[in-house]
Amino acid sequence: MTEYRGPSENGDYRAFGAAEVWPETVRALPVGSPITGEVVGRQPFGVFLSIDGRPEDVGLAEIVRMPPCMELPGVGQRVSGTVVWHDERNCQVRISLREWAEHQDLSVRFVDRVGQTVAGRVTKIASIGYFVRIADCVEGLVPVSGFVEGVREGQDVSVRIVSVDPERSRVILAAAGGGA
Repeated sequence: MTEYRGPSENGDYRAFGAAEVWPETVRALPVGSPITGEVVGRQPFGVFLSIDGRPEDVGLAEIVRMPPCMELPGVGQRVSGTVVWHDERNCQVRISLREWAEHQDLSVRFVDRVGQTVAGRVTKIASIGYFVRIADCVEGLVPVSGFVEGVREGQDVSVRIVSVDPERSRVILAAAGGGA
Protein backbone atom coordinates (compact mmCIF):
# COMPACT_ATOMS: atom_id res chain seq x y z
CA MET A 1 0.00 0.00 0.00
CA THR A 2 1.29 3.48 -0.87
CA GLU A 3 1.47 6.25 1.73
CA TYR A 4 -0.98 8.24 -0.43
CA ARG A 5 -4.57 7.26 -1.05
CA GLY A 6 -7.85 8.94 -1.79
CA PRO A 7 -10.84 8.90 0.55
CA SER A 8 -12.65 6.31 -1.57
CA GLU A 9 -9.69 3.93 -1.18
CA ASN A 10 -10.29 3.75 2.56
CA GLY A 11 -12.57 0.72 2.87
CA ASP A 12 -14.60 2.04 5.79
CA TYR A 13 -15.32 5.49 4.33
CA ARG A 14 -17.57 6.53 1.46
CA ALA A 15 -19.12 9.99 1.17
CA PHE A 16 -22.36 9.49 -0.70
CA GLY A 17 -24.74 12.24 -1.63
CA ALA A 18 -22.42 15.20 -1.02
CA ALA A 19 -23.92 17.13 -3.96
CA GLU A 20 -27.47 16.57 -2.73
CA VAL A 21 -26.72 17.93 0.74
CA TRP A 22 -24.31 20.67 -0.36
CA PRO A 23 -26.63 23.63 0.43
CA GLU A 24 -27.17 22.23 3.95
CA THR A 25 -23.42 21.67 4.33
CA VAL A 26 -22.69 25.32 3.53
CA ARG A 27 -25.32 26.44 6.07
CA ALA A 28 -24.16 24.03 8.77
CA LEU A 29 -20.44 24.73 8.31
CA PRO A 30 -19.98 28.42 7.51
CA VAL A 31 -16.50 29.88 7.03
CA GLY A 32 -14.88 30.19 10.44
CA SER A 33 -16.61 27.15 11.92
CA PRO A 34 -14.44 24.87 14.04
CA ILE A 35 -14.43 21.23 12.93
CA THR A 36 -12.97 17.93 14.01
CA GLY A 37 -12.69 14.76 12.03
CA GLU A 38 -10.69 11.77 10.93
CA VAL A 39 -8.21 11.69 8.06
CA VAL A 40 -9.67 9.33 5.43
CA GLY A 41 -7.36 10.09 2.52
CA ARG A 42 -3.85 11.43 2.04
CA GLN A 43 -2.34 12.97 -1.08
CA PRO A 44 0.81 15.05 -1.70
CA PHE A 45 -1.44 18.15 -1.90
CA GLY A 46 -3.24 17.60 1.44
CA VAL A 47 -5.54 15.34 3.43
CA PHE A 48 -9.23 14.46 3.13
CA LEU A 49 -11.35 14.38 6.27
CA SER A 50 -14.54 12.72 7.38
CA ILE A 51 -16.08 15.58 9.32
CA ASP A 52 -17.59 14.65 12.69
CA GLY A 53 -21.37 14.77 12.57
CA ARG A 54 -21.43 15.19 8.76
CA PRO A 55 -20.77 11.71 7.30
CA GLU A 56 -21.89 12.75 3.80
CA ASP A 57 -19.41 15.66 3.65
CA VAL A 58 -15.77 15.65 2.61
CA GLY A 59 -13.28 18.07 4.10
CA LEU A 60 -9.99 18.88 2.40
CA ALA A 61 -7.04 20.37 4.24
CA GLU A 62 -4.95 21.48 1.30
CA ILE A 63 -1.27 22.27 1.58
CA VAL A 64 -0.59 25.78 0.46
CA ARG A 65 2.53 26.07 2.57
CA MET A 66 3.66 23.20 4.76
CA PRO A 67 4.97 24.44 8.11
CA PRO A 68 8.60 23.54 8.76
CA CYS A 69 9.18 20.37 10.77
CA MET A 70 5.65 19.10 10.20
CA GLU A 71 4.23 16.22 8.20
CA LEU A 72 0.84 15.43 6.80
CA PRO A 73 -1.33 13.59 9.31
CA GLY A 74 -1.83 9.90 8.50
CA VAL A 75 -5.02 8.08 7.58
CA GLY A 76 -7.00 7.37 10.75
CA GLN A 77 -5.51 10.30 12.67
CA ARG A 78 -7.95 12.72 14.37
CA VAL A 79 -7.47 16.39 13.54
CA SER A 80 -9.16 19.71 14.19
CA GLY A 81 -9.32 22.94 12.28
CA THR A 82 -11.41 25.74 10.86
CA VAL A 83 -13.55 25.99 7.73
CA VAL A 84 -11.87 28.48 5.36
CA TRP A 85 -13.76 28.02 2.09
CA HIS A 86 -16.49 26.04 0.32
CA ASP A 87 -15.45 24.40 -2.95
CA GLU A 88 -18.79 24.24 -4.76
CA ARG A 89 -17.40 22.49 -7.84
CA ASN A 90 -16.12 19.50 -5.83
CA CYS A 91 -18.61 19.81 -2.93
CA GLN A 92 -15.72 19.93 -0.47
CA VAL A 93 -15.28 21.92 2.70
CA ARG A 94 -11.79 23.44 2.69
CA ILE A 95 -10.13 23.39 6.09
CA SER A 96 -7.13 24.96 7.79
CA LEU A 97 -5.74 22.45 10.26
CA ARG A 98 -5.24 23.91 13.72
CA GLU A 99 -1.91 22.12 14.11
CA TRP A 100 -0.58 23.86 10.99
CA ALA A 101 -2.07 27.27 11.78
CA GLU A 102 -0.60 27.28 15.29
CA HIS A 103 2.84 26.29 14.05
CA GLN A 104 4.19 29.72 13.26
CA ASP A 105 7.04 30.38 10.88
CA LEU A 106 9.93 30.33 13.29
CA SER A 107 12.37 31.92 10.83
CA VAL A 108 10.85 35.31 11.75
CA ARG A 109 12.80 35.13 15.02
CA PHE A 110 15.98 35.62 13.00
CA VAL A 111 15.04 38.77 11.05
CA ASP A 112 16.74 41.01 13.64
CA ARG A 113 19.81 38.77 13.73
CA VAL A 114 21.00 39.35 10.15
CA GLY A 115 24.79 39.73 10.23
CA GLN A 116 25.20 37.67 13.41
CA THR A 117 27.10 34.40 13.61
CA VAL A 118 25.22 31.40 15.01
CA ALA A 119 25.99 27.74 15.58
CA GLY A 120 24.17 25.04 13.67
CA ARG A 121 24.32 21.52 12.30
CA VAL A 122 24.52 20.51 8.64
CA THR A 123 21.35 18.60 7.73
CA LYS A 124 21.69 18.13 3.98
CA ILE A 125 24.17 18.68 1.19
CA ALA A 126 22.75 19.60 -2.21
CA SER A 127 24.07 20.78 -5.57
CA ILE A 128 23.19 24.39 -4.66
CA GLY A 129 24.91 24.33 -1.26
CA TYR A 130 24.23 22.89 2.15
CA PHE A 131 21.44 23.28 4.68
CA VAL A 132 22.13 24.09 8.31
CA ARG A 133 19.63 23.79 11.19
CA ILE A 134 20.14 26.91 13.32
CA ALA A 135 17.19 26.27 15.68
CA ASP A 136 14.36 23.80 16.11
CA CYS A 137 12.35 23.91 12.87
CA VAL A 138 14.60 26.56 11.30
CA GLU A 139 17.05 25.68 8.56
CA GLY A 140 18.99 27.95 6.26
CA LEU A 141 20.92 27.48 3.04
CA VAL A 142 24.60 28.17 2.63
CA PRO A 143 24.71 28.64 -1.16
CA VAL A 144 27.79 27.22 -2.83
CA SER A 145 28.69 27.21 -6.50
CA GLY A 146 30.34 23.99 -7.49
CA PHE A 147 31.24 21.02 -5.33
CA VAL A 148 30.74 21.37 -1.56
CA GLU A 149 34.05 20.57 0.14
CA GLY A 150 34.96 20.17 3.78
CA VAL A 151 31.38 19.83 5.02
CA ARG A 152 29.47 16.68 5.91
CA GLU A 153 25.97 15.95 7.17
CA GLY A 154 25.76 16.02 10.95
CA GLN A 155 28.74 18.36 11.26
CA ASP A 156 28.48 21.30 13.68
CA VAL A 157 29.33 24.58 11.96
CA SER A 158 29.30 28.32 12.56
CA VAL A 159 27.36 30.36 10.01
CA ARG A 160 26.52 34.01 9.49
CA ILE A 161 22.90 34.99 8.85
CA VAL A 162 22.90 36.83 5.52
CA SER A 163 19.16 37.35 4.99
CA VAL A 164 15.75 36.21 6.21
CA ASP A 165 12.67 36.23 3.97
CA PRO A 166 9.64 35.56 6.21
CA GLU A 167 7.24 35.63 3.23
CA ARG A 168 9.00 32.62 1.70
CA SER A 169 10.29 31.10 4.98
CA ARG A 170 13.85 31.32 3.69
CA VAL A 171 17.04 31.92 5.58
CA ILE A 172 20.25 32.48 3.65
CA LEU A 173 23.49 31.80 5.47
CA ALA A 174 27.22 32.06 4.80
CA ALA A 175 30.02 30.03 6.30
CA ALA A 176 31.37 32.04 9.24
CA GLY A 177 34.36 33.97 8.04
CA GLY A 178 33.29 33.52 4.37
CA GLY A 179 31.60 35.99 2.03
CA ALA A 180 28.11 35.83 0.63
